[in-house]
Amino acid sequence: MDKIKWGIIGTGRIAHKFAEALTGCEEAELCGAASRSIGKAESFASEFGCTEAYGSYRDFAENSDAEAVYIATPMASHFNDAMLCLEHGKNVLCEKTVTLNSEQLSTLLDTAAEKGLFFMEAMWMKCRPVYLKAKEWVQSGRIGDIRFIKADFSNTVPYDPDDRLFRPDCGGGALLDLSVYPVTLAEDFLGSPAEIVSSAHLHNGIDLSNTIIMYYPDGVYASADSGFEMPLRNNAVISGTDGMIIFGDGFFYADDITLYDKERRPVDRFYCKDRINGYEYEIEEFCRCLREGLKDSRLVPHSGTSAVMKILDKCRSQWGLVFPQE
Repeated sequence: MDKIKWGIIGTGRIAHKFAEALTGCEEAELCGAASRSIGKAESFASEFGCTEAYGSYRDFAENSDAEAVYIATPMASHFNDAMLCLEHGKNVLCEKTVTLNSEQLSTLLDTAAEKGLFFMEAMWMKCRPVYLKAKEWVQSGRIGDIRFIKADFSNTVPYDPDDRLFRPDCGGGALLDLSVYPVTLAEDFLGSPAEIVSSAHLHNGIDLSNTIIMYYPDGVYASADSGFEMPLRNNAVISGTDGMIIFGDGFFYADDITLYDKERRPVDRFYCKDRINGYEYEIEEFCRCLREGLKDSRLVPHSGTSAVMKILDKCRSQWGLVFPQE
């Protein structure tokens, strides 16, 4: 079986993690890397043994023979970088949060459909074995009907106006960088909420922290706390009428989950250590979809990505937070 040729746009920390996983996947091959600096691109290419290095994203899009592209640039650049690759016939895996808003995402999905290309958000959490086991337990009725989901993602990060996390022009703030994970968890298990109530601590055009509550029919709800101002356990709980599932700390990359009955007694546990570093699962899902000629992933469907973006849009609307590009 021929390997799928991959290129990577952006050569920062997360690109290194992705490339590490990619080089360990039998069905994938890294053939090129692009940066805004040819020196950084060449250094990255040399580190991971690929032959092509490009000093501009356009040069990559126009000249690389990569079939698939991983977009690892800052969030505010995702739309333009993904569009550039789609327009040049390349299938795209775009890092979360996939775009600044749902309108940008809709344009990317329309473009991919028009050109017959595959597009997927790089929501690695949804492809990991531990997450899929939680879905299996829920779908098989092991916790009954879901009544409540709580997930947190908050770390202490010193404020630095030059850091992309705190720059409005980079799509900074806790919402797009952190909240996308607990919101994705809630949307994937419960669907789109009937009502959203949220608040945020805003500072210099971004949110330093936020709280989001999503309400569903019959009193079901989900809550998420995210931010850069305080440490939390960053775990997740899915509670139902017959039991609950608790993810280990760092729920979006946790190696284990525990199933409890309605008396809070542990009745099952699932543990799975990553084969490489956790990014291999989304790579394998992307490659599977390409080989099968699919235009949407079962694990990370367009409908779910779109629904999450609309929730994030609604939160920013409630806060009056608009990015400069909008």
